[in-house]
Amino acid sequence: MAILSLGYIGIRSDKLTDWAHFSTTQLGMSQLDNAGKNISFKMDDYKQRFVVTDEPGETLAFLGWEVESSTDLIEFAAAVELTGTPVNVASRSLCDRRFVSEMILFDDPNGNRVELFVDPMIDTDPFKPGRPVSGFKTGPYGMGHAVLHAQDVDSLLVFYRDTLGFSVSDYGLSPYPMYFFHVNGRHHSFAVIGTGQTGFHHFMVEYHNLDDVGQGYDIAQQADDRIAYSLGRHTNDYMTSFYANTPSGFFIESGWGGRIIDPSQWEPHETFAGPSFWGHERLHLPEDKRKTLRDMRLQAAREGRQAPQLVDCPWLYSHIGR
Repeated sequence: MAILSLGYIGIRSDKLTDWAHFSTTQLGMSQLDNAGKNISFKMDDYKQRFVVTDEPGETLAFLGWEVESSTDLIEFAAAVELTGTPVNVASRSLCDRRFVSEMILFDDPNGNRVELFVDPMIDTDPFKPGRPVSGFKTGPYGMGHAVLHAQDVDSLLVFYRDTLGFSVSDYGLSPYPMYFFHVNGRHHSFAVIGTGQTGFHHFMVEYHNLDDVGQGYDIAQQADDRIAYSLGRHTNDYMTSFYANTPSGFFIESGWGGRIIDPSQWEPHETFAGPSFWGHERLHLPEDKRKTLRDMRLQAAREGRQAPQLVDCPWLYSHIGR
């Protein structure tokens, strides 16, 4: 019984036109021909990876996690119900809207909707990006990662680790508690940050080419207040990325070069270097809070902390992302 990957994300927003423009021209996703009050987007050969439902709220609607078999759904349902959390079996109509064959759904301790599914529909039409990009790193690693705000980090830690079987990659306790979880070789597919809030912090999409990120950064700078975090590199997953403000107020991280781990050999550990080696200036925060994280980056620089350097080999670089 194991979760394979983050399959899809849904948000609530009545800003459908803004989201259609953002998802295609900023991120490079392709929009499906949807009817009704939903719009959805592709990133690869999966029929649907990102969904916007026309509802008030401007926040997360659901996270969809892929499992291997119907038996897994039964076993996860039993494990979740043991925590006192009600579990529902999705109707045929809801499964059709998610483009999956079977699904169960329930809420985590903070009220975030979790959907577990099997057999996602694969599209016969090739993926055509909304802007010229080399494509997204998905496949066995899923669509990226999702990060939630938390008032009570411990309750989410217990639920996702002990009930759903997520594995802790690493964690930091300063300047606020952060826990990162893996379900496959991607360093983390899920994280919770103890900001004292609830709701959606951000989700990340990873590109095959660093230039896709850089060109997206240039595009984002053409819009007022689009950049939330400047270009930078994370200390734990080595991702080079920037964060954009979305039409709904949370962030989307556009990244490249994320760390792939061996889950069978990985040991969870506490980190002390802060979130980033360099960059990722939090432009959305007041100066006093920006300074705390900036000081941690400057300390990392003084200590010479850096990500491992790839061998300078043209052949290797030509095969990265394949």
